[in-house]
Amino acid sequence: MTQRLKQYVVDAFTDHVFSGNPAAICITDEWLQEKTMMDITRENNLSETAFAVKEGAAYRLRWFTPGGEIDLCGHATLACAYVIMNFIEKAACETVFETLSGRLTVTKRGELYEMDFPAYNLRQIPVTGEIVEALGASPREAYMGRDMLCVFDEDETVRSLSPDQEKLSKLDGLLMQVTARGREADCVSRSFAPKCGVAEDPVCGSGHCHIVPYWAQKLGKNEITAYQASARGGTLYCRMDGERVKLAGKAALYAESTIYLPEMRQA
Repeated sequence: MTQRLKQYVVDAFTDHVFSGNPAAICITDEWLQEKTMMDITRENNLSETAFAVKEGAAYRLRWFTPGGEIDLCGHATLACAYVIMNFIEKAACETVFETLSGRLTVTKRGELYEMDFPAYNLRQIPVTGEIVEALGASPREAYMGRDMLCVFDEDETVRSLSPDQEKLSKLDGLLMQVTARGREADCVSRSFAPKCGVAEDPVCGSGHCHIVPYWAQKLGKNEITAYQASARGGTLYCRMDGERVKLAGKAALYAESTIYLPEMRQA
């Protein structure tokens, strides 16, 4: 028998569709098989598809890229909280998720959805010839957390990068984050993720768990307005809170749809 599964597509870190970062969200009563979740993710072909199941007072949340499951994703967390607060639990102003990165809380503050994420510890590394060749430009500094973070002097350099995806995939780190001081925002950045099957992530929340700690220290302030300079673009309102990063942004619903599955089974 064909089973029907509701899916939402939400553009995160923006107040209008066709910008920000799109994520597909599926809220289910029980877990689908791993293969089914990956099949849906690859069919969507977005940087992220998230699945959530209510477990007690919180939701268990998992994130999938076309390349496989990952341990942290900001824009899909924001998108999932948006769906829950607007369609599932309309009276809620806070949603708690249990994830591979621990407990994450999203709080609605007016039009903003504020996420409480762990900050990555950054270790400075040498700028190697392989890094320069992969990016097509020479960063001033490089750091390693979960991802590699490369810092440039000019925001125009970040905006104009056209990296070699194959060479990027051979570097250390899960994603490549590049950043510089911004003209209108405190910083500008881009995110590349060939290891996850995504050439460029339009707006990367988890990437800013590297970017915000760096700029907070460099600029000597805790509140950072960040702009992701992808073709779609997106704005994040960020704040350091000890070893945590508060990432806030808006969201816009792009689509509601029905997925038709041959069967739905527990994982």
